[in-house]
Amino acid sequence: MPGYPPFNAPFPEQLAFFRQKLNLPTEAWDDIARMAHDRAFMVAGAQGADLLQDLRGAVDESIDLGTGLGAFRKNFKRIVAERGWTGWTGEGSKGGEAWRTKVIYQTNMATSYAAGRWKQLNDPELLKIFPYWQYHHSDSVMTPRPLHVSWDGLTLPPDHPFWKTHFPPNGWGCICWVTAVSKEKFMLAVANGKGPANAPTTTEGIDKGFDYAPGANVNTPLRQIVQDKLIKYPPAISKMLSRDVNRYVNASQDAATFAHEVLADHARTDQLWLGFVENFAQVQQATKIDAKGFMVLLPSEAPRHVGNNHGHDGGSQRPATPEDYTKVWQTLADADRMKLSDTDSIHGQPMIVAWKQIDGEMYRCVFEVRSGKKNRALALWSLVVKLL
Repeated sequence: MPGYPPFNAPFPEQLAFFRQKLNLPTEAWDDIARMAHDRAFMVAGAQGADLLQDLRGAVDESIDLGTGLGAFRKNFKRIVAERGWTGWTGEGSKGGEAWRTKVIYQTNMATSYAAGRWKQLNDPELLKIFPYWQYHHSDSVMTPRPLHVSWDGLTLPPDHPFWKTHFPPNGWGCICWVTAVSKEKFMLAVANGKGPANAPTTTEGIDKGFDYAPGANVNTPLRQIVQDKLIKYPPAISKMLSRDVNRYVNASQDAATFAHEVLADHARTDQLWLGFVENFAQVQQATKIDAKGFMVLLPSEAPRHVGNNHGHDGGSQRPATPEDYTKVWQTLADADRMKLSDTDSIHGQPMIVAWKQIDGEMYRCVFEVRSGKKNRALALWSLVVKLL
């Protein structure tokens, strides 16, 4: 099968892997590295939200319909013209454009294909029948890499360290692939000098940034990948990226369910991630706090604190219900008014107060500012709801 893998024959696992990615604006191809590509779609130099979404759509079409490189090139040419994208590497010459479109197309097709294969190969039922993996080099490559050729036929257990760094593609234009094989084929490979004893122990022969297994890191929390980017990007890009994260990657569960659970279980000490601060410019103007790249958190102790301290006040104030915690995000992101609190939290941190009128009631949320290097966040401290 010299033309393998067949990029014009997509499969569900390949498409599912690509569609769970976040659009990530970048300035250069190595802005994100290795396993972060499992969670982020990027095109070097593409920073506009609409531009990225259109380019993502073109790649998605290629994967979903198997339309090929020619169709992708036509879509790419139309998209950059419509979005006014200039200055991209390869622009201005037929050869440069051909090279750039091939890189974008082939890299996304190869890595999504590999990630889909990773999921298939790790299927427990398949592993019972074919418990070993075998590396294959494609004979259709015009300029074969000697080391990739030397790995052809290498057969190892799925948990061998080799696969963590050498699961293909292993470089630009690499179309090596992996298949599942039986114990008999594994024993034959060992006899032919293609077993564990012959596996390389370095990453020599792998292009920069390709020393990871596509699909093996899809559970990496996006906030770990994105947060540092938000701090470094210009405000307009950070705001766009924050909205993209918050739109596509919602909290692990809804806030009402979380609040209900922690009110019933006082031993809970976890916190719910609600997203990233989108309106950091408003926050800074009102409070002098630079919240760009800050997470928004609902700590488990917040609903308990609210329940113990902010019930009926004899007037218009009512106790907060678990459903009221679904309004916390809206109160912060679209606040009618905001200010820095006159008091600190019990942890000695400054606090931000935000008000929002919602359905005839006034929501008042107080957030603790957490400014640690690895835990930059606005964490809900209290919630008060009053009838207007």
